Amino acid sequence: MHLQLMDWLIVAFTLGICFVPALFFGKRGRENTAEFFASGRSVPWWLAGLSMVATTFSRDTPNWVTQQMLGTEMTCPADGAGRAAYRRFYGNVCRFWKEMTYDTVSFEGTIVEVLPDHGAIFGGRPGPIQNQADFQGYPFAEIPALYWKRWEAHFEALAAELPQGMKALGGVGNGVLEISEDLVGFEQLAYMQADDPELFAALYEKIGDLLVNIWTRFMARFGGAYAICRFGDDLGFKTGTLASPDVIRRHVLPQYHRVIQLIKGAGKPFLWHSCGCIFSIMDDVIALGIDAKHSNEDCIAPFERWIELYGERIGLLGGIDLDIVCQKKPEQVYDIVLERGRRYRRMAKGYALGTGNSIPAYVPVEGYLAMVRAAQQLRAEDARV
Repeated sequence: MHLQLMDWLIVAFTLGICFVPALFFGKRGRENTAEFFASGRSVPWWLAGLSMVATTFSRDTPNWVTQQMLGTEMTCPADGAGRAAYRRFYGNVCRFWKEMTYDTVSFEGTIVEVLPDHGAIFGGRPGPIQNQADFQGYPFAEIPALYWKRWEAHFEALAAELPQGMKALGGVGNGVLEISEDLVGFEQLAYMQADDPELFAALYEKIGDLLVNIWTRFMARFGGAYAICRFGDDLGFKTGTLASPDVIRRHVLPQYHRVIQLIKGAGKPFLWHSCGCIFSIMDDVIALGIDAKHSNEDCIAPFERWIELYGERIGLLGGIDLDIVCQKKPEQVYDIVLERGRRYRRMAKGYALGTGNSIPAYVPVEGYLAMVRAAQQLRAEDARV
């Protein structure tokens, strides 16, 4: 086959579409954090569309890193793949965490993804519950069975493959507010609170019942495989909480208390993850009995502030802002992590080093590995003391 002039023009045009915007916007992205993550909040529609298409071809970072370190293809088995397939996959997952010198293997099975008519949490549409009739007709009773159909084989394989001397961290994913956002929608929750406060209150009670149901079975079946139980529930954004502190205290935290008491009654410590500026409710959450908290962003408050306010009462996890791991060179990441790790450990009664938030696919693997190497150096220093 011989390419004609028109063919070459099409090839050149396609390459131009791919690379010219990347060169232009890549230069802008080095200006500051807002440009890097949000394109200055002025990205044109066509670039957003192209970016969304491009991300569909990305591998998620944990599996990619595992493949590079272990030389093993990492694809999570499809539902119903069989016990052997799950065992192979989680055997490699556990091997990765061990070889990276972590203390635990992180894993949770999320509730939101099994909710009937799931998706409102991503925005753009209301959830399946908008009124009393929707609430009464929603199949809450079916959700535990849907959850265990989705996740039981995963938990079983993980428990079977844990290396000697290691346990897992995590459990049943998603917290109270996140589940309510998926069932109703974030904007619609505000309307429901004003228009039908009885339904609003009943919704959170029902979410609490659902969490207690699933966590009770989880603790009975798989609690022995877990050193620490946790769930994540993002209650805040950059400048405050997503709902008013009073609403959180009256409707969200009572359901937290039910789950935390269940977990601690089984003899397990509880780790809470929440993003955002949540200082207005931190004392209330600590009073529920949490043992540790994760997530910090330097644009909200330096990690030193978390230590000063809460380091005497709970353990604190994180301390290394994701912006550092994303934008700094690996050698800079290593030096920063080493310095901060030493300082934070001196300041806090209980501290675990890590990124201030979960590690998504856009984080450079080299930056992540530099952080791990610095953590290993800190452990080597401990061994010499």
